[in-house]
Amino acid sequence: MSRHSSRGAPLLSPEELDRIVDLFFEAGMLRKTPRSGWIFLGTGGEDVAQHSFRVAFMSYVLAKKAGADPARAALLGLFHDLHEARTSDLNYMNQRYVQTDQKRAQFDAVAGTGLEEDIVGALEEFEQRESLEAQIAKDADQLDLLFNLKEELDKGNAFARDWIDAALDRLKTQVARDVARQMLQVDHSRWWYGRVDRRWWVDRCLPDAAGSTKRAVPGTMRVRPQSGRHRSARLVVKAGKRFKTQDIPQTGTPGRPGVPVRCRPEATCRQA
Repeated sequence: MSRHSSRGAPLLSPEELDRIVDLFFEAGMLRKTPRSGWIFLGTGGEDVAQHSFRVAFMSYVLAKKAGADPARAALLGLFHDLHEARTSDLNYMNQRYVQTDQKRAQFDAVAGTGLEEDIVGALEEFEQRESLEAQIAKDADQLDLLFNLKEELDKGNAFARDWIDAALDRLKTQVARDVARQMLQVDHSRWWYGRVDRRWWVDRCLPDAAGSTKRAVPGTMRVRPQSGRHRSARLVVKAGKRFKTQDIPQTGTPGRPGVPVRCRPEATCRQA
């Protein structure tokens, strides 16, 4: 029996329910569909679902900054490769010899769901690239590739440079070109590695003048201020016992002299 709305009308017909269940299984196939171009680069890799997520996310952000409709741009990015659950992903070499009917595959995927106009229409708008939202979503499609290529370049694959140059030439919107230009100036790991004080990677403690510490757990260590003394003691905890192993001056954090070294309230510090 179908669920009913608060007004008593069925939300979905039995036929729509069946087709939507099929569609949800089909969308899951994108997690098992690799983006095939990476085999030519020699390093890197992703599946279509991973790609589509970041394209949708980038589309939203870029559209918001460009004054376009961010929800529409994100929708275009989300659905732009749904058909690849049926056609697979064809890389640039494949496309020299093989053509697929993307629109037919997209229609067959959603036929009978009541979503044909929304999802097939999204693909048509994306491919026509007449609206600003479609141009942004298409640029996000290329930006996702560019960000992945930058990671491979940073890790030593010099061939990625040639791919980057080609993808840059495909960008059409100013906001996407600006983001790409800035991205190429930084290391891909900066967001998690480059913006953290080096001390964190030594013993998982950050300079923090305030805050108490919680009980340490076995196998970890922390820096804790000793009452009445101007230094902090490093404690190693094993089987519930604490062993003082080394006194660390309260000042003298590597690269940040004069900053008190204390753990943040929820932090523990693992011994190297």
